[in-house]
Amino acid sequence: MLLTRLPVGRLGGADLARAVWAFPVVGLVVGLLGGLVYWIVHRLGVPAFVAASWALVAILLATGAFHEDGLADTADGFGGGGTRERKLEIMRDSRIGAYGAVAIGLSLLIRIGALAALEQPSHVLVALVVAAMVGRGAMIVPVMILPPARPDGMAARLRDIPRWSAMFGLALAGLALLVCLPAGAAIVTALAALATCLALARLARSQIGGHSGDVLGATEVIVECVVLTVLAGALG
Repeated sequence: MLLTRLPVGRLGGADLARAVWAFPVVGLVVGLLGGLVYWIVHRLGVPAFVAASWALVAILLATGAFHEDGLADTADGFGGGGTRERKLEIMRDSRIGAYGAVAIGLSLLIRIGALAALEQPSHVLVALVVAAMVGRGAMIVPVMILPPARPDGMAARLRDIPRWSAMFGLALAGLALLVCLPAGAAIVTALAALATCLALARLARSQIGGHSGDVLGATEVIVECVVLTVLAGALG
């Protein structure tokens, strides 16, 4: 219910802090959806770049561009604010500035370009599933190592996540790498994703003193971009 616009009924009532283990499971569903749309469009003889664009359209419709909104707000806040308070104020503003627009545009280009480079539907499906699961698993890392930047909002709801839930979620993301990729590609992808998470967490600490819902969204999108870039080289 939080990470997508898909109807989940009574399942949506779970406590968020206890449910972080399911973030990669949501990624699995989203990745499969994007892979299915790519396969259908590709089978119609449409060029890979256009098919990849439609796959991403399907994913964005399913998620409501939730993570992209966080990326835009984070880019605007970190890039345009002079103080911690001003950065947080900008991040809460619903309007998108130049930094946010550029960040979203580049993230779309990177993801579509990487998927188009993979071209084969089977490779695209694997890449989308892995990137979506690892990207959503990566959201757990800042929550584990940073305090909330605000006393309210999504960050506050994730203040005390159970250790078992966090570790299980990370294990699911790691399992996706091991099951879907050759050993060498899995190791390189895992290291790249982890390095990206830690770098973004350090940036968030220096900019606003902790994590926020926007920072988690930005982490998901950026890690997805990194993972797809690595896989475009490893599988393409």
